[in-house]
Amino acid sequence: MTGVGSPDVLELIDLPQPTITDPHHLLVRLQGAGVNPIDTKIRSRGTFFDDPLPAVLGCDGAGFVEEVGAAVENFRVGDPVYFCDGGLGKTGTGNYAEYAVVDSRFVARKPIKMSFAEAAAAPLVLITAWEALGDRARMSAGQTVLIHAGTGGVGHVAIQLAKIWGATVFTTVSTPEKARLARQLGADETILYPEVNVTEAVLRLTGGKGVDVAFDTVGGQVFWETVPAVKVYGDLVTILEPDFQLDNLKVARKRNLRISLELMLTPMLMGLGSMQKYHGNILGKCREWIDEGKLSIYLGQTFPLEQAKLAHERSPQVQLRVRLPSLFSLIFYNAFVA
Repeated sequence: MTGVGSPDVLELIDLPQPTITDPHHLLVRLQGAGVNPIDTKIRSRGTFFDDPLPAVLGCDGAGFVEEVGAAVENFRVGDPVYFCDGGLGKTGTGNYAEYAVVDSRFVARKPIKMSFAEAAAAPLVLITAWEALGDRARMSAGQTVLIHAGTGGVGHVAIQLAKIWGATVFTTVSTPEKARLARQLGADETILYPEVNVTEAVLRLTGGKGVDVAFDTVGGQVFWETVPAVKVYGDLVTILEPDFQLDNLKVARKRNLRISLELMLTPMLMGLGSMQKYHGNILGKCREWIDEGKLSIYLGQTFPLEQAKLAHERSPQVQLRVRLPSLFSLIFYNAFVA
């Protein structure tokens, strides 16, 4: 990223190879990197840090361990790994590249049953869905959960995690085809939001009570429309910033809802290494479930790294991920766009 603006600011250039400067770090030879919505926002609005440009984008990464720091005990050269770290504008980080230096505490071994392409598509959405449902909402077995955009990037993972944790899952989708996909992922009920009132459908499915947990991955008016679909003393979690000009919290307050905001980038933005270590633990547990066949990531199309500009041009229409094999393929993470 050589400037702030359109995808034209993305250029393929030579930079010095990053080197290990901390005994806990790994040097990873990247085979895949993710293209997330946060990348396009940074490109168009500016980075989170004051470090000079150019900046290497990309939070998600997957590849082989090339070198280990002196204090690293749980990884060896040649280990296949995946992680979410860097790419927010800090010098020496980012995964649209051949190599990345990462703190070993934030890394997990790549699932055996996943290709590097699939692994590159996984970390940010896995961590986001886990934190939203498991940590913010404190979801438990036997609860009912409404997941908006259940065939979206975060949504399709959230359905699977909720089912693993024993919840009954309702999800919103836009077409009958996506409804079938959502059911394949484990959703118990699908709600075609273009055709029915979502709140009325939820109340009908819950006998008028509302769901225990609602997960908003869409934002805007959807957040406010979800409030009456949540039971009294229930949880509403969003990964977007609520627009308080659209409505107010009177109904939510009357229902005594617990409203939570989820941003998995917080540890990176605030330098909270102890919290980011938790992300490595999440990826480690998800690896087990992936290899057991309980959890999967949908992968669509790939592009060469030199076509990162094209990926960003298309990113408003689809959720993307990048793959970097020997010729650096950029992956289109189609993730069941809602």
